[in-house]
Parts: sequence; structure tokens; C-alpha cells
Amino acid sequence: MSEVGVMRRPEAIDPLILDEAADWLMLLGAGATDEERRACERWSKRSPEHTRAWARAQLLLNKLGGLPSALAMPALNREPAAGRRAAITRLAAILALAPASWGIWKVIAAQDWITDCRTAVGEQRVMHLADNSVVTLNTATAFNVHFNSTQRNINLRSGEILIQTAREATANYRPFSVSTTQGLMEALGTRFSVRVYDETTHLAVLEGAVKITPNQNALQQQVLHAGEQVTFTKNAIGEITAADNVVVAWTEGMLVADRMRLADFAAELSRYRSGIVHVDPAVAQVRVSGAFPLRDTDKALAMLVSTYPVDAQTRLRGHWITLVAR
Repeated sequence: MSEVGVMRRPEAIDPLILDEAADWLMLLGAGATDEERRACERWSKRSPEHTRAWARAQLLLNKLGGLPSALAMPALNREPAAGRRAAITRLAAILALAPASWGIWKVIAAQDWITDCRTAVGEQRVMHLADNSVVTLNTATAFNVHFNSTQRNINLRSGEILIQTAREATANYRPFSVSTTQGLMEALGTRFSVRVYDETTHLAVLEGAVKITPNQNALQQQVLHAGEQVTFTKNAIGEITAADNVVVAWTEGMLVADRMRLADFAAELSRYRSGIVHVDPAVAQVRVSGAFPLRDTDKALAMLVSTYPVDAQTRLRGHWITLVAR
């Protein structure tokens, strides 16, 4: 049978070699010396697997038009800093994927690294805005602030925030709003959380009220009151359900699960650690309940495997976890 036009999956490469390839990419992206370039060439010829890994790394550079500055900058510090290590891990994880998936990184880099305020993976922080409103940022969150004489707006690009709005004098009142790709949420004196997904935005109101206006359906507005939550798209607002402080348990460093699918649990935990948590389909539907620490995700995984019939297989020095049946 002819092989013309047949799509082949990329041959698997040892994760440790991919990790080394990512390290070389970082080093060369920061401006390597001639000796370092020669050392990289020697490394790439160490074995056929090393050669394949480096060819894949060069293909990645060609697809992305160069190493994104968000990854390259940590390499300027040649010491083994946490930021550089995290960037190498993310590059190694990308190299392990099919080339067709690599373009996603360019979109992420363009959106998340040009913002006024952001947090890294696993980082949380509290910010006080110019009007004395308080914003708590969850892991991997990025937003821009637009305050002027007529408005107070936060444009949430990625991640999740909890907002406590500040009161303004009636004479100088400016509406406070949060905008996402899906729509605009105007606060009516309130405390609320907003989380953005690929195609939807989730809003939970804990105090006061918030008015939602979808970006492509301004006629479908909806006011949510304290104790209500909803997910909406650019065109439609979903079913309103009850909400309480569990929805912002992350501000206390906890992931609270109530019969959560293991696949969903792993996706949530992945938001707080560098690398990937993958779930074998055989255990994806296992239901998980409990409170798990987000500031120590290794401990959370240890609690999981000690309670449920699953094991955690480790690759890439702990940065690639696969949950499998025990």
C-alpha cells in the first residue's frame, strides 16, 4: 500500500531527552555562546533518539516563528531558577505533543503576556485597584485594567478572579464591569467571581447583583443576585443555579470536590501545577469527593491515591502525571 498521504503519529521520544531538548532551546533562545552551540550539536548527535528530539524542537521553532519571549526571558538567568525550570517543563510538554497542537501556544502567548496584571501557574495574589476595589487572582490569570472618568473595567483574558467592588460617591459614580470574550458583567455593588473558559464565562454572585450582557446578543440581558451562578456564551445565558462560598474555596487554598469526575478533578488540579495531569480513560469516571490542598498539589495527589483505587505514574521528573487504575 502506498504511504503517500498517510498521516503518521510522531514517534514517541524518551521524556528525559525531550526535557534536555527543551533546555537547549531555552539556552539557544537566550543567546548561546559558540561553545554552547557546538555542545548542543554534539548532544543532538548522541543517538538517533536525540536527533529526532532536536529535529522536533527545530520544527517547533519554525512553526512558532521563534521562541516566544515569555519562555525565552527566564533563560537569561543561567542559574537554576524556578521560572526557568517551569518554562523548560512547559516546552518539554509541548514537544511531547503532536506538531498539529503546537500552534495553540502562539495564541496563549499573545493573550497572556501583554496584560497589566497576571499570575503564574500555581500563584495567587490580591490586588487593590485605584478605586479601592479588591481583586483576588487565581492561578494562571491575566487581565487588563481600564479606568477613566466614565468607567471602571477589568478585561479578563484568562483564569479566574474574585472581586469586591468599592463604593463611589454618587456625584462621581462610574460603573464597574468585567469584560470577557463572551460578554460584559456590570456590578451593582457586589462581591462576585468570574472564570473564563475557551468558549464560555462562568459568573457566581456572592453579594449584591451583577448584570450580564452577551457580546453577540445584547437583547438577552440577565441580572444575577447573591447566591446565584451561571455560565454564558457570546450568544446565550445558561440556566441559573445556586452558588455559595464553595465556588471560591480556591481563595482559601482548597479544591472542594463533591462527586466530581476524576477527569474533571485532574483538569482542575492541573491549573495549579506546572506540567500535565493526564487521566487514563479507564478511571476517568471515578467520582471524587473531599477537600484537597491547592498550594501543595503533590500532597493533593497523595491524598487522592491513598483514598481512591488509582495510582499516579510519574514522568518528566514529576511534571507529567498519569492517573491509572490500581
